[in-house]
Amino acid sequence: MSTDTDQPPRTSLPGSTRRDPWAALVRHDLPASLVVFLVSLPLSIGIAVAVDAPVAAGLIAAVVGGVVAGLLGGSTLQVSGPTASLTVVVAESISQFGWAATCFITMLAGGLQILFGLSRIARGVLAIAPVVVHAMLAGIGIVIALQQVHVMLGGNSLSSSWGSITALPHQLASVHPGDLCIGLVVIAILVGWRRLPDPVRQVPAPLVAVVVATLLARVLPVRVERITLNGSLLNELRLPQVPHGSWATVALMALTIALIASVETLLSAVAVDRMRQNAARRTDLDRELLGQGAANMVSGLIGGLPVAAVIVRSITNVKAGARTKASTMLHGLWILLFSVALVDVVRSIPKAALAGLLIVVGIQLIKLAHIRRAQRTGDLVVYAATVLVVVFWNLLLGMLVGLALVFALLLWRVVRVSVVAEESGVGPSNRARWRVTVDGSFTFLALPKLTGELAKVPADADVVVEMTVDFMDHAAYDA
Repeated sequence: MSTDTDQPPRTSLPGSTRRDPWAALVRHDLPASLVVFLVSLPLSIGIAVAVDAPVAAGLIAAVVGGVVAGLLGGSTLQVSGPTASLTVVVAESISQFGWAATCFITMLAGGLQILFGLSRIARGVLAIAPVVVHAMLAGIGIVIALQQVHVMLGGNSLSSSWGSITALPHQLASVHPGDLCIGLVVIAILVGWRRLPDPVRQVPAPLVAVVVATLLARVLPVRVERITLNGSLLNELRLPQVPHGSWATVALMALTIALIASVETLLSAVAVDRMRQNAARRTDLDRELLGQGAANMVSGLIGGLPVAAVIVRSITNVKAGARTKASTMLHGLWILLFSVALVDVVRSIPKAALAGLLIVVGIQLIKLAHIRRAQRTGDLVVYAATVLVVVFWNLLLGMLVGLALVFALLLWRVVRVSVVAEESGVGPSNRARWRVTVDGSFTFLALPKLTGELAKVPADADVVVEMTVDFMDHAAYDA
């Protein structure tokens, strides 16, 4: 007779976490949420300072992005919050309409994202040429770095990139030593952190950099400017205000925010899904847009920045071992708890520390791999033009110019055809032999070139026509 001791020992199955969700939460999602919280906190504050919004707006957006987008979105592991890719357009909106009206525009952008999700066009958004997206991000990175260099030197960020460049010599002549020292320390920590041993690198570099900078600001014998936060997060809640001005401009601003936030969110979702190749559940992209839209409407309603899924935080969440949406939502709750209970800690953070952090974030948006790929695929002109327009004009115009160049380049490649006629020796009948090669798309547009090359061939020559074409229309066939 067998007893319980005769049974083989039970092993943990891959799906056992589904049967014991609380164990999975404590073991995987709780620690991951703390890691993401430590990465998200300084970035959220820094982005708010960069766009000249209230500091609380960045914290509100991080809370709403974590809780609302995490709960309603179609991704299990994406982390949403204020993002550097929206810095330029949000700063422009605040400068033009004011902060309260920008909150209203954020709500409109959220409503557009909900319409995108209901229309089930998420896959269509991914059709935007990657070279344009990469160039937009690189342009945004350059703008952020140019603006934050002035803050790190003790000045204020300027609204235009050209103004930031021309004012840099004057800013260097009136640099604040304390702010510069703190900014350089933060940059050194962020750049050098990846070279440290793996156990040390488990601690988020942005957190270490900001903590070290805050402690250093207490001991430096010179003045250091710190961020301003009037009260706890709950005291900073604000209602939106209807903008005064051209509604066409307001609608265009809302559409720009909605498009950029949606594209970044969907690209982040694809990247996270690729990291989890063995995962059974993929992101529901249309539902993810619905969740992002709801989060932006809530964030704008209570005085927060626009939100989007952020690839850096999402990858951090995956690498930290998160398994469910609980990690994303808990990270938002940790930010809420910190912002309510530890206001004095937030007030002690130097502005230069956040400037140094954002300079590194901005430079990291410029990826040499993307530039090499654009050069290899013949899209370098598109990349360079998009970057220049984003940096010196605005984001939406840069995107439109990039897309126009992509379509023009595509059209040129489609209609491009090579027609060459050349003598290749003597044929069997002692007459000259000629070879005519046609390579490309053979349409009526190639007929002038074809007739010009055929005119070179003598009337009594033997001719071999070699065609390597992917398409030939009726006019080309007759010719």
